Amino acid sequence: MSPERRLQELHLILPPAAKPVGVYKPAVLIGNVLYLSGHGPLKPDGSLILGRVGTELSLEEGKAAARQVGLSILSTIRSTLGTLDRAKRLIKTLGLVQCTPEFKDQPKVINGFSELMADLFGAEAGVGARSAVGATSLPGSMAVEIECIWEVQV
Repeated sequence: MSPERRLQELHLILPPAAKPVGVYKPAVLIGNVLYLSGHGPLKPDGSLILGRVGTELSLEEGKAAARQVGLSILSTIRSTLGTLDRAKRLIKTLGLVQCTPEFKDQPKVINGFSELMADLFGAEAGVGARSAVGATSLPGSMAVEIECIWEVQV
């Protein structure tokens, strides 16, 4: 099933495509590789999910924030390529979790993103190499920031 069709089947709503808040591009396409800048958990109303996992946010709330980042990234992919169906394979993900120094479950938080990609693109194309790390601070106090690299159809 195509990612666009699967998105509709799951009744998922994408937020608006991310706009740069600095001197960078949200996505850069070189040949058949799409590089996505760090995205935050942007909601459909344009606000971000804020807070530190381990104090203001629970593990489950952090995981939901990572899933929301996934929806934001999908919006940028669609805006850049015209359709999600041109995204062939997730190559690499870097997930940053704003958390307390004691928090040790960053991979479980970033699973919110990874599970969404696997659900939309399948276990082979939607699961790539991944790093999940903690950060004491993220821009604007957003809970999660994720960047990734995709193989795409040209």
